Amino acid sequence: MENKESKCNVRKPAPERLQALRSLPADIVKSFSKEEMNAFLFEDDWPDSLQEKLKDYMVEE
Repeated sequence: MENKESKCNVRKPAPERLQALRSLPADIVKSFSKEEMNAFLFEDDWPDSLQEKLKDYMVEE
């Protein structure tokens, strides 16, 4: 029963973030640290290291 409860508490990333992740080259995604991946999927403010890795792929809004 404990596993079922813990699965309910798992955050799910927004579909557009998953789509953006899938559109990136595999070598870029593989270079993400655990913290960078978490920030990419769930946070609005990204660490400088992640911004540097994605600078060639980011688009100004």
